[in-house]
This record gives sequence, structure tokens and C-alpha cells, in this order.
Amino acid sequence: MAVYGGQGDPERSMRLLWEDQGPAERPRPGPKPALRLDDIVTAAVAVADADGLDGLSMRAVGERLGRTAMALYTYVPGKGELLDLMYDRVHAELRHDDAAPDWRAAVMAWARDLWALYLRHPWTLQVSYARPVLGPHEQAALETIARILERTSLPDDLRRRVIGTLFHFTRGAAQTVAESRHATARTGVADREWWAARAPALHRVAPDFAERFPASIRLGGSAPAEGEPYLEREGTAMFETGLTVLLDGVEATIAGA
Repeated sequence: MAVYGGQGDPERSMRLLWEDQGPAERPRPGPKPALRLDDIVTAAVAVADADGLDGLSMRAVGERLGRTAMALYTYVPGKGELLDLMYDRVHAELRHDDAAPDWRAAVMAWARDLWALYLRHPWTLQVSYARPVLGPHEQAALETIARILERTSLPDDLRRRVIGTLFHFTRGAAQTVAESRHATARTGVADREWWAARAPALHRVAPDFAERFPASIRLGGSAPAEGEPYLEREGTAMFETGLTVLLDGVEATIAGA
């Protein structure tokens, strides 16, 4: 299920995202040193990396910091604003170097970097693109690819659509691999066991499968061998192939323009 960012108060959310996340003043003195908003966001990212967004709560973050959930509300209004901060924070891991010798090499580097980010933090794939967080690091990712594609002769409207396609392709390819990685943990059934149970059952109920779906059979290597996690094993190759084909199309479009 998609999770939507930007659900907190707009003014407070924008201040939290764009202003310095340094130490905050505690309203009352106490034996423990003051937290920083930065500490809370770091802890929240660690919780989501380990347990996904289903495991994210103010209580879980507080426990990781040795604090109560209520103590966190001094620094961040609620879980909605915290999610925005987390999502923007991990985008700070992206490189913003567009110094590759040509635009295509720069796009490839940008997409690979984004792909790796999604797989390091698979919970980000649940945060919908429909409503951007509008934080500085998320915006920097867009700025980088926009600046790279300004090297081409594409008009603004086409360039905007190409950028959208690149984001969606990279995200979709990463999601397939992330889901493959988590399938065993989420379902309690290993890939090998899943295929071992279903392949014979499919053969029994559809003995003419090969005759009915010959093109599928001719794909050959697309079926997992001996229950191996095919999508995990082939995910990177599929991403690289798809990105290459996509950029071939962009080059053809540039030539036509």
C-alpha cells in the first residue's frame, strides 16, 4: 500500500525540512542531554530499514534512542512529518555529480545511484510519487537529472517526460528486486519451496502448458532454475538492460528532434 508524504502541517513541515536540524532547546532541564532532530531522523531511518514502515512508530523510534515516544514530540509534531524528514534524509546519500563525459554516461550513473538507494532503504518504495515531500535532498535528485538532460537538444516538455520515465523505471525495477528479497521473510516460505510446490501442481492441472504458451517457454532462462531466486539473481541485469534500451530511445528521440 502506498504511503503519502506531506500529510503534516505545511508550514511546520517545510520549516523542519529546510531549516537547520541542529540541537533543540529542551523546555525543562533533565538528566539526559537534549536530543537533536537529526538524531531522531537517523533513528527512524534505522527502524524503517530494519522493520519497514509497518514497524515505524514514535514509540519504536523513542525506544531506539532510550526515550519515550512523548519526548520526541518536542522535536517533531508527529509520524507524518517524521516520514517526510526520513524520506528526504536518505536522498542526501545520492551523489550530485554530473561531470561524466557525456549526458548518457551521466544519466546511467544517476540512475544506478538511485537504484542502489532504493535497495538500501526499500521502505522508500512505499512513499508515493503522487505527492512529493518537497525537501532539499529530494529536490537535489531532480535538479541533478534535469541539469544532465539540459545538455541534450530535447525541448522542455520532452525532457520533463523523459525524467519522469527515468524515475518510474528505476523505482519499478528496484521494487521488483526488493520484493523478491523480502518474500521469504514476509511469507515464511523460501523461493525454492514455493517453486517446488507450485511447479508440479501447475504441470498436473495444465499438462498442455507448453503447447498453450510456447512463446513463454521459448524465453527459456526467464523461469527460475531449481527454485533459485530468479528476480534477485537477474534483477541487476534486467535494470541495466532496461536502462540501456530506454536511453537508446532517448538518443533516437534527440536525433529526430
